[in-house]
Amino acid sequence: MGFWNKIFGSKNENTNKKQPEDYYETEITDIYVKVTHPKRKTEQIDWNEIEEIKLINTDEGPFLPDVWLILMGNGKGCSIPQGSDGWNKVYEIVSKYDGFNFENVIKSASCADNETFELWQK
Repeated sequence: MGFWNKIFGSKNENTNKKQPEDYYETEITDIYVKVTHPKRKTEQIDWNEIEEIKLINTDEGPFLPDVWLILMGNGKGCSIPQGSDGWNKVYEIVSKYDGFNFENVIKSASCADNETFELWQK
């Protein structure tokens, strides 16, 4: 292996490396959403318990997930990092809730600071 490949790695090596979001797994059923991670406590919330949905942006990327979809209610919460398995499916479901704030989704997408964006409230 050449000197520069040792320092920067080859393209093939970089594509096999896991991103921080890759360690999160989201289980979606008709009843609940559950998020697991090997180094975090499992989070689970029933769909009918959700009272509030937020996007939280952090400045921790790229070494940690920096955008989170948060489902909260009944004293429970579920945090799903953008780019993880299940993010798109959960977003697809909750974005259909009546009164979902798409404007704040757009604001979140253009934000690189620590900020919280309300998306929906029951």
